[in-house]
Amino acid sequence: MLNNKNLLITGGTGSFGSAFIEKVSKIYKPKKIIIFSRDELKQSEMQKKIKKSEIKKFRFFIGDVRDKERVHTALKEVDVVIHAAALKQVDAAEYNPLEAVKTNIIGAENIISASISNNVEKIIALSTDKACSPINLYGATKLVSDKLFISANNVKGKTKCKFSVLRYGNVMGSRGSVIPLFLQQKKNNEILTITDLEMTRFSLTIDDGINFAIKTLGMMTGGEIFVPKIPSYKMVDLITAIGIKYKIIGMRPGEKKHEDLISVSDALQALETEKFYIISPNTKVAPWEKNKFMKHNKLKKLNYVKKGFSYSSSNNKNFLSAGQIKNLIKKNLK
Repeated sequence: MLNNKNLLITGGTGSFGSAFIEKVSKIYKPKKIIIFSRDELKQSEMQKKIKKSEIKKFRFFIGDVRDKERVHTALKEVDVVIHAAALKQVDAAEYNPLEAVKTNIIGAENIISASISNNVEKIIALSTDKACSPINLYGATKLVSDKLFISANNVKGKTKCKFSVLRYGNVMGSRGSVIPLFLQQKKNNEILTITDLEMTRFSLTIDDGINFAIKTLGMMTGGEIFVPKIPSYKMVDLITAIGIKYKIIGMRPGEKKHEDLISVSDALQALETEKFYIISPNTKVAPWEKNKFMKHNKLKKLNYVKKGFSYSSSNNKNFLSAGQIKNLIKKNLK
C-alpha cells in the first residue's frame, strides 16, 4: 500500500508522525512523503535528519488542518493520508474548547472534503480511547471526528476513497503523556504528582502503533474503527517501575479513572480477531460488508463479540507488571 505511492501525514512533526515517517522511509519505497504541519522549526529540524539520498522524495508543507484551501492544495495527487494532527491535551481543550473544535472537528471535515475532491485512495484517522464514552471535550471532539470519517464513506460518491479510523490508548513516550512527565519529575528530584492510585490506562509503544497503522492500511475496506488488543497498566505498578516518592493531587477536570476502547454500546457492532477488534459502521446508506472484509483479508473466522462486552483498561485480560513497564521504559524512552 505504500510502495510507489504519494503519502501525506498531518501532524507529521509530532511524536507519532515523525516516527511513522522514519520507519516508512526505511522499509518502503513511497514515491513521495508529504509532511503537513504548522511548526516550521520542527520541519526544519526533521529535514536536517534526512539523508541527502532520500531528501528528494520528501515535501514539507507548512499548513494547518483548519485552513481548508491549504489542505485541498496539499492533498493534490496524494494516494494515502494518515491524519494524526489534533489538539490532544485534556486540560488545554477544557480551557480552550473552541480551539479544540476548530482543529479536531473542523480540521477533520477539511481532510475529508479535500480527500474526496482529490480522489485520495485511503484515509486513516488516528483516534484515542478518550473518544469512547467521552467525559472531556477532547474526547468529545475526537468522537465527532471519528463519526465524520466513518460517515464520509456515505458521501464519497464515485471516488475510490476509503475512510477508516484507528483507535488506541496512550502511546508510551509521546509528547504530553504521563510517563515522560514522571521521568522528568524524577530527574528533577521532585515528588511524582499522582491523581488517583486506582487509575488504569491502556498502553502501547510508538513502534507498535506504527506497525498497526501500516497493517490497517492493508486491511481496511472503508468504514471500520480498528481497535488493537493492547496491554493495560495500573498506576501503582507504574510508580513502582519508576521508583520514586509520590503525592496524591486528585483527579483533574475531564479525567477518567479508567479508559475505554469499546463501550457496551460499541460492542453491538464490534467483531473480534486474534489481535484486534473492529467496530463496524451502523449505517443504512453504505452498509459495511463483513464477508467483503473477510475475503479481502483472507479471514476464515470473524465473529461478533458477546452481548454485554466492553473493552476497558480496568477489565483488560493483559496487564503489564512493574518489571515489564520498567523494561519498556528503558527500551522506548531515552
